[in-house]
Amino acid sequence: MEDSIFTKIIKGDIPCYKIAENNNFIAFLDVNPLQEGHTLVVPKTQIDYIYDLPEDILSELFIFSKSVAKKIEDSIKCQRIGIAVVGLEVPHAHIHLIPINEIADMNFQSQRKIFNKEDFQKTTNKILASK
Repeated sequence: MEDSIFTKIIKGDIPCYKIAENNNFIAFLDVNPLQEGHTLVVPKTQIDYIYDLPEDILSELFIFSKSVAKKIEDSIKCQRIGIAVVGLEVPHAHIHLIPINEIADMNFQSQRKIFNKEDFQKTTNKILASK
């Protein structure tokens, strides 16, 4: 199986704006975000479909996502953190964590926000500095 773009990020072959990482998961800003702070949470094991993940990895993925969501919520002004699993964009299971104030903030057909490297780095630093 060819490495997905996420596996290349995990291996360090492609840079990312990393928010959190442990032995099994990594979280980084989506470079085509719906909102500031839009983060992808990815298991380090490349499995295409989220429901093909072993149960222990699937449950740990959601627990890890919760800790990441709390950091985003503490640093980005929003009513809550929306969660989405679409699974069609990249053949590697992942969760979208999106700061939202209304349901339309999670519309994947909306035009994506455009941020430059400094904007992404500022957002990364803000989230990393949260509790």
